[in-house]
Amino acid sequence: MNVEKTPIEQPVTSDDAELLHDLLEKTSRTFALSIPELPEPTLREVTIAYLLFRIADTFEDATVLWSKPKRLEVLGEFADLLREPSVERARERVAAWLADPPVDHDGYLELLEKTPDVVAAFLSLSPPAREAISRHTIRTSELMASFVEHTDERGVLQLEGLPRLRDYCYAVAGIVGEMLTELFVLGRDNLEPVLDYLRERAALFGEGLQLVNILKDSATDATEGRHYLPSGVDRTEVFALARRDLEAAAEYCLAIQQAGGPNGIVAFTALPVELAWATLDRVERKGPGSKISRAEVFFLHRRMHKAIASGRPVLQSVGR
Repeated sequence: MNVEKTPIEQPVTSDDAELLHDLLEKTSRTFALSIPELPEPTLREVTIAYLLFRIADTFEDATVLWSKPKRLEVLGEFADLLREPSVERARERVAAWLADPPVDHDGYLELLEKTPDVVAAFLSLSPPAREAISRHTIRTSELMASFVEHTDERGVLQLEGLPRLRDYCYAVAGIVGEMLTELFVLGRDNLEPVLDYLRERAALFGEGLQLVNILKDSATDATEGRHYLPSGVDRTEVFALARRDLEAAAEYCLAIQQAGGPNGIVAFTALPVELAWATLDRVERKGPGSKISRAEVFFLHRRMHKAIASGRPVLQSVGR
């Protein structure tokens, strides 16, 4: 009998969960809080997926220290690495990337240094999880490169019009929502009946979270050459779009809960929506740069878990 061999190397590594979580904490406050809610193996899959997406984000964001051709080159290299993942190839690429670092953020630089470890962890996943993660990460890397192509000689990106803003949000966040949906349903037959419903809202979920970040960070982004808010578009339109998207995100979370999805997935999806609602309200009242406090995060986190434990709808956002 002929047995088909998996055409990837199988790395021999020690338990890397602590390393992956440490990298997560150093690169994302929100996801470091929500990803641990997930059940295994989804927790490991989403952690690795987030770190790979964060590597691509780091290259796309390197507007200050890297030229436009350099960013395009490395985004292409990263996509190629995911097409043919190899720990040794990752080591070779990292040496070149860090010879001329793209950013000065310690957490992002450590993540780049540990790319071979992240690739090794990726190679340890099940074939369906690897396929979903690599396919979507390659898509986002290629779409990010298309936006880098449209920056000027100084690396400045100026989005024109609301449709173009939505295209950008899809490239960097909507695809994430689509990938997460695929990972959530792996091996969970009870989510199959709501899969189409989730897919209809997955990209809007990502778009909503990204719009909140864009509105919150608009002032600092502008100083680094990123003008995501289109000129000539009233910010009230962007706030209204973000609110519609967060409604769709809340519907997504509630569908998983009502279908009997794992409490950890319900919590993972609901917490960013609650935080985004609160942040959006704060930014609309007080302007860019406004954030919610740690005490408010704790309160929302506790309220969410109480709702899940009592069987009540996890979100109260719908209809705000």
